[in-house]
Amino acid sequence: MSALLLKIHPDNPPLNKILTAVEIIRKGGIVIYPTDTVYAIGCDIHNQKAVERVCRLKNIQPGKINLSFICQDLSHISEYTKALPTQVFKVMKQVLPGPYTFILNANNNVPNILNTKKKTIGIRVPDNRIVQLLLKELGNPILSTSIKNEDEILEYTTDPEEIYERYKNVVDVIIDGGFGGNEASTILDCTGNEIEVIREGKGSIEEL
Repeated sequence: MSALLLKIHPDNPPLNKILTAVEIIRKGGIVIYPTDTVYAIGCDIHNQKAVERVCRLKNIQPGKINLSFICQDLSHISEYTKALPTQVFKVMKQVLPGPYTFILNANNNVPNILNTKKKTIGIRVPDNRIVQLLLKELGNPILSTSIKNEDEILEYTTDPEEIYERYKNVVDVIIDGGFGGNEASTILDCTGNEIEVIREGKGSIEEL
């Protein structure tokens, strides 16, 4: 059965369509959705079978996977990370929601969820209305990874129709929120004494 395609207006998402996607995610479904950067694949962080499906899609062993937790706000983050240094918290408060991924020291909740020994976790709070409503109705973060393109020139697929044709038989619901971006988030490693830029992306370094 092909994935359900939900066309959702990015500025005024209808609640009934959001709830349809959330119900599928809660039942262990895999979702493709827009963010404030590129389109992403995600699932409920608490559904182990769904997490394993995402890993298979990315051809990565679950114990070695580098996925992000997509959170609604800063209060969500404290449930999965160790205490944040004041400097890091100030930066996060300044730029989130926005196109940044923060690598943080994970607390004991993360290994239990992912069945992994990883001691760090990527955290994102996208500035995207569709994502914000999904997270609000779901009640917990989404485990997520960006959709990469096999094209050597275009790194990320931006057209929802192309995404649907490519993934309709391997995921459960695809949210068409309009054309996506082709620039990923800026990644900041905050696990050491200083904030280190791992990848410069859409998020401005100057704002930090």
